[in-house]
Amino acid sequence: MSMSGTSGVFAREFDEIGRTVQVGFAGGRVISVSFPADPPADAETDHELLDRIDAYLNGERDEFHEVALGLTVPTEQREVLESLRSVPYGEDVSVSRLARLAGFDPDDADDLEIVTDALTDNPIPVLLPDHRVGGGPHATPSDVRSAFRRVEGLSQ
Repeated sequence: MSMSGTSGVFAREFDEIGRTVQVGFAGGRVISVSFPADPPADAETDHELLDRIDAYLNGERDEFHEVALGLTVPTEQREVLESLRSVPYGEDVSVSRLARLAGFDPDDADDLEIVTDALTDNPIPVLLPDHRVGGGPHATPSDVRSAFRRVEGLSQ
């Protein structure tokens, strides 16, 4: 998906999650996704990515792999978050499995802290699908996470 040069905030309310999805862009890359109760007054509502999120929430399979991201997190957290993109639609992983996918030792407390911090601080939920990680912290609010898991056929 080419969003070359796109910058700004786009937001739309979605009945399926009872909230707004707000997406921040800088230089054509997604830098943030959040779920406020109401859209900001100055946010644009018309964007292809919001259309795709709408289709996703209505059951259309989409993994958003080609969407360009602008991650500004520490390198070790980046490794964890980028590993989330390898977890297929409709599957979930444990925190320890995610640690292994990211090249960390799930038996090392410091490594697990890196993984859980990355999940907690995930700036781009849904595109970096922390809702596919079971038993760990999540940046995605619990009600939104439950809706995403229902869409993908994952147990609550």
